[in-house]
Amino acid sequence: MAAAKPVLPGSIIGVLGSGQLGRMLALAARQLGYRVHVFSPELDSPAGQVSDLEIVAPYQDQDRVREFARRVQVVTFEFENVPAITSCTAAEMAPVRPDGQVLHITQERLREKTFLRDRGFPTTPFRRIGSLTDLETAVREIGLPGVLKTASFGYDGKGQQRVATAADLAAALTALNGSEGIYEAFVDFEKEISVIGARTLTGEFVAFPIFENRHENHILDVTFAPAAIPNALAAEAVELARGILESLEVVGLLTVELFVTRSGGLLVNELAPRTHNSGHLTLDGCVTSQFEQQVRAICGLPLGSTALRRPGAAMANLLGHLWIPSTPAWPAALTDPDIKLHLYGKSDPRVGRKMGHLNIATDSPAEAVRRVVAARHRLTPIG
Repeated sequence: MAAAKPVLPGSIIGVLGSGQLGRMLALAARQLGYRVHVFSPELDSPAGQVSDLEIVAPYQDQDRVREFARRVQVVTFEFENVPAITSCTAAEMAPVRPDGQVLHITQERLREKTFLRDRGFPTTPFRRIGSLTDLETAVREIGLPGVLKTASFGYDGKGQQRVATAADLAAALTALNGSEGIYEAFVDFEKEISVIGARTLTGEFVAFPIFENRHENHILDVTFAPAAIPNALAAEAVELARGILESLEVVGLLTVELFVTRSGGLLVNELAPRTHNSGHLTLDGCVTSQFEQQVRAICGLPLGSTALRRPGAAMANLLGHLWIPSTPAWPAALTDPDIKLHLYGKSDPRVGRKMGHLNIATDSPAEAVRRVVAARHRLTPIG
């Protein structure tokens, strides 16, 4: 079979989804000379604001999806909650990368965890939950404490709750609102890290430096690179990611979220078939950003260097509460000349909503974290 021809600059990339990840992907694509069309139900979206064409329609409108895909040379997606049928319909008209099977597996936790377990990748024990009896059985087999999650459409801690005692079971099940669930053993982990890997049609693979992630209220707060882990563990994490991308036959990017256990082992927490919040620091910290790398991978171009520009880099998320009661004091954050500000074009700040982020690259990860957090702190008055 002949190798697929590269999708060269000047072509049109179609993006399913139009949030901030799509925005930064579109900007990277345009810098490389591509045109970008986005498809989502949202008007004046973050990605739509910087794209050549914004198509606003439900993902279930298969005729509009076909029309969208017919006009582009390759399709990708910026978040995994796009219905799998949408990806399949787009694939009738243009190559979709990563393909719909990757999306199908990674957008549902039970399919994802089963895929990983069956191929020997390390995961926490889990069980499918459809009833109180299922949950009681899972607790007997796996133990307490544990975490009950919705099987689909959960992120940033949404749709999950910790189950500490048998008395919590009924309330936890009720909170699923009738959705299928997954019960997982609680992991008393030391830290969370993430690996963002890229893979091409020819199997070329590269990974970014390992990111170490800190959360507040289940939402990513600060990320830095390189992670404070031994070199051997970092190499093991990269090989885990490589194996997962190869098993899924990913063409594009895949993020592998991992727990580092107290004993120094690794457990796969979640997969995301796209760029990732933890990789935002690559915009200013790496030779090639995660967004440019996604474009290169899906278009069949050689992958770019993932090396850090300086010994340490960090990112701090900017959430909607910083806009309350008024617009943040941007000049105050930028008094540090190495700080880079990235805003997503969202007009409706809400508590917990990701509105932007700050980046810095400097002489060490510890210094990068200190300075990026200090810059964010200057955005609002103390108290």
